[in-house]
Amino acid sequence: MEQRQSSYTYEEILTCSRGEMFGPGNPQLPLPPMLMLDRITHISEEGGEHNKGMIRAEYDINPERWFFDCHFAGDPVMPGCLGLDALWQMTGFYLGWLGLEGKGRAISVGEIKFSGMITPDIKTVTYGVDFKRVMKGRLNLSIGDGWVKADDNVVFVAKDLRVGAFKDS
Repeated sequence: MEQRQSSYTYEEILTCSRGEMFGPGNPQLPLPPMLMLDRITHISEEGGEHNKGMIRAEYDINPERWFFDCHFAGDPVMPGCLGLDALWQMTGFYLGWLGLEGKGRAISVGEIKFSGMITPDIKTVTYGVDFKRVMKGRLNLSIGDGWVKADDNVVFVAKDLRVGAFKDS
């Protein structure tokens, strides 16, 4: 069995953004500034809340991040949709990491509950997705539950994140 990496640096993540990591037509991450991960600290087919795999990542915050200037003037906060996108990015990365083929696309999320904000004074955002199911076939699909922490405080949770990897027909 091939040994896969269990963590990735920013430079390694960028190879995924450029489509080099998993090959053409397979899952890839967006390029900056839409890339919402600075490093993947752990990825595994085992563990997590449902014992079906997990991924953890981090994103460094500083007041110069692009979204603080426009969301909102005089009241800067990271848009919640960017945290959700980070969870989808990680869920799609997991499909590629498993060796599943197809272009990754976010499909849906079942439920989101916000309980805090990410402001310019936060140092690190930590993300986690615990996988519930991975379906392999004509459509490769991963389903998981995720959370977002700002300096170790949970600011939102998302249930039933779904990302598919669609093969060209």
